[in-house]
Amino acid sequence: MDEPKSTKEPNSQSHPFAWDYLGPDLTELILSHLPIRSIVRSAAICKLWHSIVTGPAFARRVSAAKKPWFFLYGQNNIFSKNNQAFAFDPEADEWIKLPISLFPFPSSQEESFVGSGGFFFTTTSSRFQLRAHPRRRVAPNRPASILPMFIGGLVDIEDRLAVEIYNPNSDSWDLCPPLPADFRSGNSSQWLSSALFRGKFYVFGINSFFVSAFDLNNHIWSEVQTLRPPGVLFSFLIACQDQLVLAGLCNSPPRGPSFNLWKIDEKTMEFSEIAIMPQELLYYLLDSDEDDKLASLKCVGLGNLIYVFIEEHHRNYPACVCEISSGKCSWRRVPNLMVPGNRFHKVISFCSTIPLANILRGAGEEFGPGQAIH
Repeated sequence: MDEPKSTKEPNSQSHPFAWDYLGPDLTELILSHLPIRSIVRSAAICKLWHSIVTGPAFARRVSAAKKPWFFLYGQNNIFSKNNQAFAFDPEADEWIKLPISLFPFPSSQEESFVGSGGFFFTTTSSRFQLRAHPRRRVAPNRPASILPMFIGGLVDIEDRLAVEIYNPNSDSWDLCPPLPADFRSGNSSQWLSSALFRGKFYVFGINSFFVSAFDLNNHIWSEVQTLRPPGVLFSFLIACQDQLVLAGLCNSPPRGPSFNLWKIDEKTMEFSEIAIMPQELLYYLLDSDEDDKLASLKCVGLGNLIYVFIEEHHRNYPACVCEISSGKCSWRRVPNLMVPGNRFHKVISFCSTIPLANILRGAGEEFGPGQAIH
């Protein structure tokens, strides 16, 4: 008599090829939901997974679907060995300590450094460098007296406030009209916030509350306006998916300090409140209401995420994040850095998407198991 066939589903222990039963399409779907680092590691599991993960179509789809990462780069002007770089993956909810070799090393205090869209940018008065790891290139020289405004998240401005746009596709520069005169008094690049939204590049004074938009098609600046909700001490302008968002610290009696988000009408520059950070999160960030403590609060964002953090060494750079989805705002703490941050003279922060193809070209070594610090 024939024994009845087992209806037990195959598993990884009883059947070494259990994943074959899923088929490549379902396997690809499952892998696409993993965090970026897990996807990179999965490419070493077997030939099938490697072919899926390294496929151009898979890499493009994953890169488009993943949430942008939050980067912190600490620069010590005296001891370069104390420089540190960290990245936060919101989907894995973990910090990753990055090798400093990933980042362009500043050789002078005149340099600026920032990242956007999977690129790192660094500038001096005579040289511009763009790096999309693992490759690096130097852009054509430009007049040494003009320091550029970079479209796509990077702003750096000299006294004369000349503006240039660098196009990485054509590897060329375009000289544009200077920033409006209202920004010349008491403003530096460190006190400006910027947002790229619907073909316009917005420049906003964090403390002056001046705002102007540069039309990328017509190469003209809009009239300077003042954007300041009642009670705001300082604020940051951020492009979040399909809306402009103003994020700022308020101090309105009797409510006391609060961190608010407003949706900005791009045509009228009118604002409407959309969220307030929970008080327990604000108290977690601000252990006092002293002016120097308040000034250390910074804000960056991209996609549907807005990060708020404190540039303080003794606090180990605490942070929280707000996720905007379907008109609702959800706040949560970002895990603490498990490796203590060094003392820095300058902290550069930015958000950026993570192109999977670029990571795979580097064999994933920058995001290997030994780099996790959460």
